[in-house]
Amino acid sequence: MIKLVALYRKPSETADFDSHFDSIHTPLLRKLPGLKRLETTRVTGAPLGEAKYYRIAEAYFDDRDAMDRALASAEGKAVVKDLLSFASDLVTVFHGEPE
Repeated sequence: MIKLVALYRKPSETADFDSHFDSIHTPLLRKLPGLKRLETTRVTGAPLGEAKYYRIAEAYFDDRDAMDRALASAEGKAVVKDLLSFASDLVTVFHGEPE
């Protein structure tokens, strides 16, 4: 199992961001071929002070090859294009293996 993680810093216009994230970006993510599970989180706080991130998206795939195929697909390219259109200056993306 591998997951693709996107951490989003707080945007200046949270209502616009949330509207786009919920109504456009998340449905695009759900169309990724081979996607096993998608979790999105609205960060509500941190134990010590203000949270560094505002939203989190975690997309799970069977393995690295499945994730790479999903990202190379037409649906994956649409996800990346959309991400760059609304959150390129806010997002950090990485992948890892859940333990």
